[in-house]
Amino acid sequence: MTPIEALAERAGFEVEWKDAHKQMRRVPESTLRTLLEKLGLPCANATQIKQSMTAIDAEMTGRKLPPLITAEVDRGIALPVSAAKSGARYRIEMEGGEIIDGRFTSPKGEAPLLSPISEPGYHTLVINDHRTTLAVAPARCYTIVDAWQALSDDSGDAPPLWGVAAQVYGLRRDGDGGIGDFTALASLATQTARRNGHALAISPMHAMFSAEPHKFSPYSPSSRLFLNIAHIDPAAVLGVDAARAAIEKAGVADELKALEALDLIDWPRAMKARMAILRALFETFSQQKDSSLHQDFAAFVDDGGRPLEDHARFEALQADQLAKHGEGHWRNWTDELRDPRSDAVAAFAEANRHEVDFFLFTQWLAAKGLLHAQHAARDAGMAVGLVADLAVGCDSAGSHAWSYRDEMMTGVSVGAPPDLFNQAGQSWGLTTFSPRAMRTQGFSAFIDMLRCAFKCAGGIRIDHILGLRRLWLVPEGESAKDGAYLRYPLEDLLRLIALESWRYKAIVVGEGLGTVPPGFTERLQEHGLLGIRVLWFERAEEGDGFKPPREWDSGVTATTTTHDLPTVTGWWRGEDIVLRSKIGQTMARDDGRDAVEVALEERGEDRAHLWRAFQDAEIAPEDIDVPDIDHAPVDEALAFVAATPAPLVTYPLEDLLALLEQPNLPGSIDEHPNWRRRMTKPVDELFLDDAFCERLLAVDTARKRSLQP
Repeated sequence: MTPIEALAERAGFEVEWKDAHKQMRRVPESTLRTLLEKLGLPCANATQIKQSMTAIDAEMTGRKLPPLITAEVDRGIALPVSAAKSGARYRIEMEGGEIIDGRFTSPKGEAPLLSPISEPGYHTLVINDHRTTLAVAPARCYTIVDAWQALSDDSGDAPPLWGVAAQVYGLRRDGDGGIGDFTALASLATQTARRNGHALAISPMHAMFSAEPHKFSPYSPSSRLFLNIAHIDPAAVLGVDAARAAIEKAGVADELKALEALDLIDWPRAMKARMAILRALFETFSQQKDSSLHQDFAAFVDDGGRPLEDHARFEALQADQLAKHGEGHWRNWTDELRDPRSDAVAAFAEANRHEVDFFLFTQWLAAKGLLHAQHAARDAGMAVGLVADLAVGCDSAGSHAWSYRDEMMTGVSVGAPPDLFNQAGQSWGLTTFSPRAMRTQGFSAFIDMLRCAFKCAGGIRIDHILGLRRLWLVPEGESAKDGAYLRYPLEDLLRLIALESWRYKAIVVGEGLGTVPPGFTERLQEHGLLGIRVLWFERAEEGDGFKPPREWDSGVTATTTTHDLPTVTGWWRGEDIVLRSKIGQTMARDDGRDAVEVALEERGEDRAHLWRAFQDAEIAPEDIDVPDIDHAPVDEALAFVAATPAPLVTYPLEDLLALLEQPNLPGSIDEHPNWRRRMTKPVDELFLDDAFCERLLAVDTARKRSLQP
């Protein structure tokens, strides 16, 4: 192993990795050099390599305790060997106020041990004058069973539950201004609960770029700490009269009607109108000083602290820089503006206090709107309620990267290596936390992110949960295949997730589609995280057929499809094959045959296999032939997934409505209307449609039937 490779291994990079074809690959040294530099480990010569290796060793095994150590309840806690000598005294200040005093008795050269702690929480360990946080987690996350027992006062197992998955932006409501909002979401939650649905999985609600409304992919947010103000219903908090006055003052009444009539969201136009209304609302609100709402707003700002203030400053500052210099990426601003703690940023905030306060105000409205939707879901009888989606990373040009620049990596993109479904690999243009900074900063940014996701929901879905173990990092400007895996402190992250899950009494779902390392799924299940299983990928181990429902995993959520995959109707017709061909994702065949025609022929065979699986599961009649391409067996697909042993099944709204188009086509930009499709009817009207309600009733019946042997 070369010195560069040795340094990379010590830093957490996998110098060798196995591809989707089970072939071992080795990362080029040039790639390792670039990635090490981005991780803050210079390696241009032997001296730098030695210094960087010393720095890593100091972080991993240094004499000082790290700022945070994770542990599990009722299990001994091993500290670094150099943390304390045998006979040294320690004190643990429990989060609840209790004090535990003790003495280390471990033999010389062995790790000092703390006695097991039975109370979960963030406790403080004191050794001499050094203080560190002990994050003691439950053995597993809050689960579906826990949620059901809290709802029903029943100590038994939960029955098979189901829910709906919805793209919030696509929901319709009369008066929504062309973008789905939190009021429509609350309505969908309430109506679903009335039909025995217990969960509502939603698209990411992360904060986007108010000054750049053309950036609207919910998986490329500005910040995962705050919310997308596009989904605010202006009337929800301040009332209908205030909203009407704001619309009149903004002069956008006709524009709102035009936007609502569109089949696809026009994000720049809709956001311009929404911002004008919100500004008018803020002006009125600012003049009404003596109200309980002002007290509530002040408490929200106080609770949000420095991170909230930073986000509001970023929003105002980015708009100012775009207007003056046309530059939206903070790394291209002047030196003093790149530092959120600089005097220049503080001076800007003081000179533009009203503008900064406006963005604090919008976050307040958004938080109240999303929290109301969760309360509506639970009040209507849902055991879980909203399941928030936590994106794998954030845009490196956004407020999260600016505010937490010491914790985030720069100059790299998160992605995925080439695999069977994406042979060019993927580079998502996102950044995320540095594992080195996680340890040295006490995981503070990661914990802040978890709390933001949990506080307005009954559960979270962690996108690309494989990233808790390792992430594929690609140097900016390089091909997606020219990257490397970087390992993350999986055990620490799982413990923190479990701890926060219980504090917020919320379930955790991990999206782990793709190349899954051996043993990873089992680790997640041990910690109480639910995996995800999708109909299209549940294939029989032998032959070309599909797994029968009884053979699906039980420690998962099950679904027909996801936002990145074809709907049942789209899959049945081969729409996804045609779309991928249009954007150049279809590889030419060596035998000269048309790749699309071959793929469509293979899809025809798969249709027959799937129909056979429906028949074997006694969901489709034995004497009925495979339906033709224009008659997708949507009801059968829904019932098939309902029959699995998964404790929770979530049905995409697109499949409940038998729609053809999928919300997103990965790898496309303008070729497909990603994140722009809207439902054809308002939410309330959907539940007046007999066919839709009958489908929900059938789903509920099928889930109850899955209890039967």
